[in-house]
Amino acid sequence: MTHEEKKTAKIIEELTMFFFALEASWIDTRIERKENEVLIRLEADFNPSYADRLARLDHYLNGQKNDGMSDIYWELAGSGDPGESSELLLVGMMIDRAEIELAAERVKLTLYRTF
Repeated sequence: MTHEEKKTAKIIEELTMFFFALEASWIDTRIERKENEVLIRLEADFNPSYADRLARLDHYLNGQKNDGMSDIYWELAGSGDPGESSELLLVGMMIDRAEIELAAERVKLTLYRTF
C-alpha cells in the first residue's frame, strides 16, 4: 500500500467514526482513483439531534490548508475521540476541497484529493 492510499484510508476511517458518533444507521462509502486524484464519496444518515455538528462540517473540511501540517500529522487521523473537531480539521488539511449536501437526516460528501 502506498503512502497516498494510507492517507485515503485514514480519511475514510475518521469520517466513518464521525458518522457513527452521530448515530448513523447506514454509511455508504465509495473511492474513485484517477491518475493523480482520488474522489471519496460518503453518504450517511444521522440522528437529527446532531444537526448542529454537521452545520460546522464545511468549516472543518474546507478550512485553511497547511500541507506541512498534513504531511506531519496525517497518521494521527482516527486516534482521537470520534467527531472531535481537531480530527475533522486534520481531514480538511488532507484534502483539497469538499462538497457537502445536507438534508434533514442525510448527508452526502464528496472529497477531492490530488497527489
